[in-house]
Amino acid sequence: MDPIESIRYQKDTTLALMLAAQRRSWQIEYIKQENLFIENGKAMAIAQPMTVHSDPTRWFSLDTARSIGLSELNVVLMRKDPPFDNEYIYSTYILEIAQKNGLLVVNDPRALRDCNEKVFATHFPQCCPDLLVSRNSDKLRAFHNQHQDVIFKPLDGMGGAGIFRCKKEDPNVGVIIETLTNHGKQTIMAQRYIPEITKGDKRILMVDGEPVPYCLARIPAKGETRGNLAAGGTGVAQPLTDQDHWIAEQVGPTLKEKGLLFVGLDVIGDYLTEINVTSPTCVREIDAAYNTDIGGLLMEAIAKRLENA
Repeated sequence: MDPIESIRYQKDTTLALMLAAQRRSWQIEYIKQENLFIENGKAMAIAQPMTVHSDPTRWFSLDTARSIGLSELNVVLMRKDPPFDNEYIYSTYILEIAQKNGLLVVNDPRALRDCNEKVFATHFPQCCPDLLVSRNSDKLRAFHNQHQDVIFKPLDGMGGAGIFRCKKEDPNVGVIIETLTNHGKQTIMAQRYIPEITKGDKRILMVDGEPVPYCLARIPAKGETRGNLAAGGTGVAQPLTDQDHWIAEQVGPTLKEKGLLFVGLDVIGDYLTEINVTSPTCVREIDAAYNTDIGGLLMEAIAKRLENA
């Protein structure tokens, strides 16, 4: 995970998951990305036994760091936030070595590499709005001309970073396309604007292919297009709609097949827009609103996987 001293206690999903694991009397080992390594073909880590607390002034305590083989553990949760850069990929290589020796990794390191959070959604075209993935400026301009109101976004961003809305006859279309594609060197996504964003960008959490019955609608701030909480959006927990359940049914079997035990679907209106596989959030907000125990659901799913291994 990212440095635990830097998390936001009230909102951090990783902390919620660790508290759930600890309630099962599972021992928690804290590992930062830079402390993963390979030694003589063995996947290793510098790890610290950790205790977590439901205390906003002191939410963790750490024991002495030491080197361990990852295969000594039962399960590793990979909860490192993007950017999805080369260092992230190298981390998945290390985790995959341990996985081949029987370690359960959540989420599967191969799926983390294969399932880009923007592009993976396009595997379910029946669920998606009209979209284009390209770095060709003529194609991107033509898509904008066709739909008149379009969202352009990078394929590797998070928290709403680098997202632009271009309306009809927007004079900045050219420079936005040039900037996001780095003059045709980087592939981006263009997506038809969905007006229902004003009612929220819904985060639907999936545990082992099944949806949590409540989601968090992230409603954009006034004058904003992005609902991301990191971009100033307001979170409102609410039950899933029939369409939300249908989307979850379309995606769920593939998630199970790929070893993606904990995933966040982003849904605007009736459409799937992204599939978050690296470090899905919003657990704390949904738990607080509906007294759910999403961390407990994930730990139960992990326990079943371990029993059946």
